[in-house]
Amino acid sequence: MSEEIVLMKGNEAIAHAAIRYGVDGYFGYPITPQSEIIETLMEEAPWETTGMVVLQAESELAAINMVYGGAASGKAVMTSSSSPGISLKQEGISYLAGTELPALIVNVQRGGPGLGTIQPSQSDYFQTVKGGGHGDYRLITLAPNSVQEMADFVDLGFRLAFKYRNPAMILTDGVIGQMMEKVTLPPSRRRRTEQEIREQCPWAALGKTPERKPNIHTSLELDPVIMEKNNERFQAKYREIEKNEVRYEEIQCEDAEYLFVAFGSAARVCLKAIEMAREEGFKVGLLRPITLWPFPCKIIEEYAKKVKGMLVVELNAGQMVEDVRLAVNGKVKVEHYGRLGGIVPTPDAVLEAFKEKITK
Repeated sequence: MSEEIVLMKGNEAIAHAAIRYGVDGYFGYPITPQSEIIETLMEEAPWETTGMVVLQAESELAAINMVYGGAASGKAVMTSSSSPGISLKQEGISYLAGTELPALIVNVQRGGPGLGTIQPSQSDYFQTVKGGGHGDYRLITLAPNSVQEMADFVDLGFRLAFKYRNPAMILTDGVIGQMMEKVTLPPSRRRRTEQEIREQCPWAALGKTPERKPNIHTSLELDPVIMEKNNERFQAKYREIEKNEVRYEEIQCEDAEYLFVAFGSAARVCLKAIEMAREEGFKVGLLRPITLWPFPCKIIEEYAKKVKGMLVVELNAGQMVEDVRLAVNGKVKVEHYGRLGGIVPTPDAVLEAFKEKITK
């Protein structure tokens, strides 16, 4: 398949990009609002064309442990779910991080806590960037705000996951997952051969041969001295990721006197709010974090020296705002505006919150 421009949902774009990337296996379980991912994969039947395995597991726990097994053998494997399902996968995600295995996880967020609602939310920010499972680990976290980025971040997520031998997550929400836009799908690439996996992933558990010893993957280590050294190695890797992989987008920030900070669908709402604010004479820009971890602390710190105030817009009770405040370190006023329970704020509401919380 060559490069192709089509109209599709964000969830469908994830599925098509996975096939074209050459993913070896997808293991998942249906849950609204992300079920189109597994449904599209089943409809496309890539096992007949690329050899990709697509399996509906018996549960979310089974799915993440299937990912663990595939990742341990050097395969490009992924899973997807929505908020309650991602909660069930947390133990397995911690195991992936503790064993330094690359994998891609997609979370199309819905409102909570508990089963909550099927409507969109951004309330899994804490869970994702602060380590939802146990232990001192980090997830490389990408936050798309378009159907195009849903497709693009499959490739980027796998590249970063394999580069650092660390699980990566695409953290999106029901707005981006369900909305339809034009998207340019990448040209297809073939799946790697077993020989290529052996060469590219010397750590993979592919059995003993005359040329190599068997690799064993476990996160269990009962000697605290060795376990501390393992953790120190993890932390050094995380510092390297923070040094090299921060991504963000600046929109109309050149002359900005105020700043909106938002990711995903909230950032799309802010684009119209910026236009309306500038019509009223307020010079507002948007800083959109693309990587939620590593977080763009330094650029936000720089803007704190230039602007009069920042409004953090999220579909939650206030989560990313804590990281913005840490980056600003009291240099400028930072306020939060969000809606809960699956309600997406309008640009008018964002503008009114800006005038009420920041300009007054």
